[in-house]
Amino acid sequence: HLRMVESGGGSVQAGGSLRLSCAVSGNINGYSNLCMGWFRQAPGPEREGVAAIDNDGNTRYLDSVKGRFTISKDSAKNTLYLQMDGLKPEDTATYYCAAGGEWACTPRVVTALNYWGEGTQVTVSS
Repeated sequence: HLRMVESGGGSVQAGGSLRLSCAVSGNINGYSNLCMGWFRQAPGPEREGVAAIDNDGNTRYLDSVKGRFTISKDSAKNTLYLQMDGLKPEDTATYYCAAGGEWACTPRVVTALNYWGEGTQVTVSS
């Protein structure tokens, strides 16, 4: 079982930056194929995978955030990050970090991982 706690959301103007953090606790070392990432959800039922990072540190991104968002992790601190630059109003959503055991670690897979946090709100005004 993994527990995820997000922080770092807020309100910014278009073009601004935010850095999201996610503290991960639990049996992290029990996974040889740990996939972690971020998904977002605007009002409505659909989740959108934003970024993913696998156990080896390989990263993948949603096309619309490539070049603007950077996912990273600090294994010593058991913390996942999402640096968001060049924010746009369409990035407004609740952002969730997620984790689970998956060999194919992509933004789409992130939306269906077993563990996620309660989310943090990101609001971008024009």
